[in-house]
Amino acid sequence: MKNASTTKGAFLALAFLALCLVPGLNTPARAGVFNPEIFTLTNGMRVVVIGNHRVPMVTHMVWYGVGSADEGPGESGIAHFLEHLMFKGTKKRQPGEFSKILARNGGRENAFTSADYTAYFQTVAVDRLEIVMEMEADRMTNLRLTEQGVATEKAVVLEERRSRTDNNPSSILREQVNAAMFLNYPYRRPVIGWAHEIEALSLKNVLAFYKKWYAPGNAILVVAGDITAAKLKPLAEKYYGRIPAHKPTARVRPAEPPQSASRRLVYKDARVRQPAWSRTYLAPSYLTGETGHAYALEVLADIFGAGATSRLYQSLVVENKIAISAGSYYAPDARGPGRFSLHASLKPGVNMEALEKAMEAELTKILTQGVSASEVARAKKRMRAQAVYARDSLQGGARALGAALAIGMTVEDVEAWPDRIGTVTVEQVNAAAKAVLKEGRSVTALLLQKKTG
Repeated sequence: MKNASTTKGAFLALAFLALCLVPGLNTPARAGVFNPEIFTLTNGMRVVVIGNHRVPMVTHMVWYGVGSADEGPGESGIAHFLEHLMFKGTKKRQPGEFSKILARNGGRENAFTSADYTAYFQTVAVDRLEIVMEMEADRMTNLRLTEQGVATEKAVVLEERRSRTDNNPSSILREQVNAAMFLNYPYRRPVIGWAHEIEALSLKNVLAFYKKWYAPGNAILVVAGDITAAKLKPLAEKYYGRIPAHKPTARVRPAEPPQSASRRLVYKDARVRQPAWSRTYLAPSYLTGETGHAYALEVLADIFGAGATSRLYQSLVVENKIAISAGSYYAPDARGPGRFSLHASLKPGVNMEALEKAMEAELTKILTQGVSASEVARAKKRMRAQAVYARDSLQGGARALGAALAIGMTVEDVEAWPDRIGTVTVEQVNAAAKAVLKEGRSVTALLLQKKTG
């Protein structure tokens, strides 16, 4: 039910992970993918309505502008831990009652935490929406916790960490890569937290965190489906609007200093079945660093490693047959610095040195020869097509817009995205590659099988 998320752009095309709320009912954004209706309650809670009237269903999401990167010293994992504890009951309901009521009404639910936000969602028939809104509003301010409940859930979270990270070689290495990638920025901490700090979290810690961050002014309500703003607004005012306003909590984070030294990690584990190579570069995001490169880097990532027609896949998998998979990934949709990464999984019978040499050759080719006009044109066409398809998903729109608002993007960013991608030039892509793909601001990681016996 409750998940720690370690990635931040996995819901839809990165283009539409950017939408900001403006006051006033019935003021949809310019024609775009989701065309939301937007309003703000008097207590500061922002509300987004995404109409999709194909079936009488809605997805109801509440996003809080707090994630693991907002945690205090020694409290890693507290944002995710609180996500779990939000199901422990309120002054009105017993632990687990929220989920039981939702199930009796045919609904589904989940929750997730990332470095930049925490979100809770339910999907129900539209005539059951009011039930969900009342329960979610109740636990925004009336959460009731006990020492026993905190201890019990702590054991659950520690077991989750053991099963998802400590027992998974690739997850262990990924955690080490993040710690090495950022010298000072809190993305270096795992979303789920370090085990010794999870063990030290107390009822007092959790309640202080809850009171600090869980308030209407730090929350975004997104409802997508068979609903309009005119119908939703009275319900939002009835349930969420009556919650007292709370002084906004500033999201103060340390800056990442300049990086000048490459780092290399090698992790060997007898449980590894598929050796792999990766390199991650510190990159600008939409909000941080040399932001003018962000759109060009999106195009570069598509050309370099998005799918079976990409340069990396064609070279390493199809032509040279030294990898079983290869690709690249760029994550600009973050409140802090972004990351541009390359990865490949070794084909059995091939040594890692050969794979790394081939990857370095592709990097050299990109940096010295650049990309072609035809590659850029095809990439932009594919990316803009994704924006058209994004509207088909009921949950996708709610997730994309909620995530965008939670990191602080603006409506102008999302509405201008197709035009900005459309104007990216070959020269901009090549300049972005040279600006970001610098070994001195990278972490190279090797996942190898440890020989036993």
